[in-house]
Amino acid sequence: MKVIYPGSFDPVTYGHLDIIDRCSKSFDKVIVAVLNNNYKKNMFSVEERLNLLRETLKEYDNVEVDAFSGLLVDYANKRNCSTIIRGLRAISDLEYEMQMSLVNKKLEEDLETLFMVSRGKYSYLSSSIVKEVAMFGGKISCFVPKVVERALKEKMNGGQD
Repeated sequence: MKVIYPGSFDPVTYGHLDIIDRCSKSFDKVIVAVLNNNYKKNMFSVEERLNLLRETLKEYDNVEVDAFSGLLVDYANKRNCSTIIRGLRAISDLEYEMQMSLVNKKLEEDLETLFMVSRGKYSYLSSSIVKEVAMFGGKISCFVPKVVERALKEKMNGGQD
């Protein structure tokens, strides 16, 4: 079974990686799909996010990293995949994710969304929190892999070390 785990991954965190790791053990193929959303202000470009994900996921034989823009249902059809994975950190995530799942189901009847609850130790973690902590010079090594930590520090220093 093939699944798509979509997101902005700006940047990828240990919470995302935990979901990907668990998916890789449960499904034959996991496509980590980076959303290219021109309406959202991201810290990292799509190419940078792809590179960070590829670097952190290189040990997984059944995980592919890709990018898409537009509707997720169109991307899923293009990739011949009928199952989407969405992570839930807290009950507050459920309302939005349910809404998106129902919209996707309305647009593509055969598209299923499976929700994976994050481990408790990651339930507070988001890319936004990581960026905020990094912006104020806080320790982020407990939230992201080294390669992401370096990339964030470089962004915060305007490309200067």
